[in-house]
Amino acid sequence: MTKEEIVESSLQQFLLRGIREMTVQQIINPLGISTKTVYKYFSGKEDLLEACLILHYQNLKVSFNKFTAAAMDPITRLSSILYKGIEEDFKAAPEFYHDLNYYYPKLQDKIMAKEMASYGRYLIQTMEEGVEQQLFRADTNPLVFMETIDILYRSLTRSTHFQKHQLSPFQLAANTITIYLRGACTATGVAILDNLKQPS
Repeated sequence: MTKEEIVESSLQQFLLRGIREMTVQQIINPLGISTKTVYKYFSGKEDLLEACLILHYQNLKVSFNKFTAAAMDPITRLSSILYKGIEEDFKAAPEFYHDLNYYYPKLQDKIMAKEMASYGRYLIQTMEEGVEQQLFRADTNPLVFMETIDILYRSLTRSTHFQKHQLSPFQLAANTITIYLRGACTATGVAILDNLKQPS
């Protein structure tokens, strides 16, 4: 059993069942290996979790790459990346992000700063490009805009705040992120956004 196989399987267990209540033995049960094999590569559960988070965010980057490589206008690109992120995040059990944010926030921030920093810069550049193309309003501050999007995004994917409304993740996004995005658009940008077909 390779280290990579252990990480890949363990990530799936964390995503399905959360982190806090899972023991190393429970995590590796599907692999049919002993905990001794795990401790050959990892000092403990948190060390294993760190490797899993690196893989998780690398996988997200692969999902996003098809949008950055495609010839899309900035509004379509930005909206597509956000909705794809929501789709990927909601494949995980709610306990996964709850545990991550509540018990391991420093670890999450460390991995995100390393693995996703380039995407933060890319999204800001996408906003700047949209302003230049007069798809976003000239008075839009790309940095403030993306920080606000990040807050909205985390409120949807990292908390249970909106569960009371019994809406799908995409319906929630349409009522929060998309409305905010629309507010930054020019008339030309609004026309592009309104023509996008987003999952519901």
